[in-house]
Amino acid sequence: MMKKKGKENKAHAAEEDVSKQTGQLPPEPVTCLTFDDYQCTGNVQEDFPKLCALLDIKNIPPVHCKSTETEEEELPEENETRITQWWKLYLCVDLEDKTTLSCKGLRITGWKIDEHIWKVLTKMLQHLSRLQSVYLFCSFWKAGLTDEMITSLSNTLSVGSSLRVVYLDGNPLPNHSYHLLLSEDSLINRLFLRNNQIGDEGARLIGSALSTTKTANKNLLFLNLAFNCIGNAGAAYLAQGLRLNRALIYLSLANNQIGDSGAARISKILGEFPLTHEEVVERRKLLIEKQGLNFWSDVDGEGPTLSEANTPVKPDPKGNAKKKEVAKKEEKPEKAPASKETLKKGAQKPPKTPDKAPPAKGGKAAGKKKPAPVEEKSTNALVEPEVEIVNPLLDPLAHRKDGHVFLPGNSTLVYLSLAGNAITEESLPLFLTSLEQQTEGGLLRLCLNRNNFSPDCELFNKINHLLQLRDPKNRPATEPGQDEGHK
Repeated sequence: MMKKKGKENKAHAAEEDVSKQTGQLPPEPVTCLTFDDYQCTGNVQEDFPKLCALLDIKNIPPVHCKSTETEEEELPEENETRITQWWKLYLCVDLEDKTTLSCKGLRITGWKIDEHIWKVLTKMLQHLSRLQSVYLFCSFWKAGLTDEMITSLSNTLSVGSSLRVVYLDGNPLPNHSYHLLLSEDSLINRLFLRNNQIGDEGARLIGSALSTTKTANKNLLFLNLAFNCIGNAGAAYLAQGLRLNRALIYLSLANNQIGDSGAARISKILGEFPLTHEEVVERRKLLIEKQGLNFWSDVDGEGPTLSEANTPVKPDPKGNAKKKEVAKKEEKPEKAPASKETLKKGAQKPPKTPDKAPPAKGGKAAGKKKPAPVEEKSTNALVEPEVEIVNPLLDPLAHRKDGHVFLPGNSTLVYLSLAGNAITEESLPLFLTSLEQQTEGGLLRLCLNRNNFSPDCELFNKINHLLQLRDPKNRPATEPGQDEGHK
């Protein structure tokens, strides 16, 4: 045994001598690397095949890159037609520049995603710091995503994530977990959910994610729900979510099953609408936090509005107003005698007046400087509601009418598509009235074509004329978008 160890040591020493003479390092010992131990580099071309190999995935899809600088996409064969490319199984990477670490987009189209591939993708997503968009869709068959995958995706999108655009078209989910991507702290601003068999229950979850009396999504700007199964009940849920949402500017509900009752609920939130009892109570609580008002004064819609609460005459629970009034009364008599003495005595006692005046003025000035931070705090307190005015319950234009508190309609929504539904001419007066109430902001495009009324309808033409006057580009109001075409 000792002889064998001696031979091994001599062989190892000989290898070191050879490496020193040739300048080459000896080969490193082979280690068993596992999937969890692998450290992603941010290079999808390198990480994706290695991670797939560690999970023993067969038929690993190739990775092809497209740079925005060259605008040339590396495809398997240059002469392949678009149809062949669509059915080809590969992972497309959009690069911001020519470097391999500048991945800004991932696209998987036309092939199913199993659990192993999804595990690889989620591991890579955590190390793609410049990733902005993810395309996981298929228009012809299910892409294989599950509710558990959407849950893991929502957990992966941390606060520091740069992902903003998500395409999930053609991915029906049994539990409709899409709303998990619309949480209050979600940073996604564009979400595509076309052709996902979303019904009224899925619309309810999405509507609640858009806003409730307690929470609201503040980052989503673009939501596409075309080619789904949303009916009147689902439209009512979405309208409820749009009541207190002031972030969404584009909403497509084209090619669904919405009728007159659902369209009526949507049209009402475009114009001014009365608050429900729950909303009034929440508004009252917010006003108490900001202005210190009596809670029950506005529950029945009879209390002061926010504009009234901002007036200088209001109760101050901390007593700061009384302290300021007392300070002012104490200051006034001190100033008056000083001016009279200086006028009557004139130059009789010149040395005393300047000696007393500076400390008196200095004391008064110091007295004014002490409440200065209080005044700054009060000004900051007045500025805070302006920063948090995103909550429409604190809209200064809220007013009372017929014993109810009314809020201005949702004027943030700029584009609304209801094309290809079951809306009749009965809903057109409601849309026209709501549009006329929108004085600032409001819809620029309202697509109602391909519904159950004639395109030559007088009310329909009035709506189009009104929208054409608003649209700065003066485009046709019913010009169909990409999501409104045939399925």
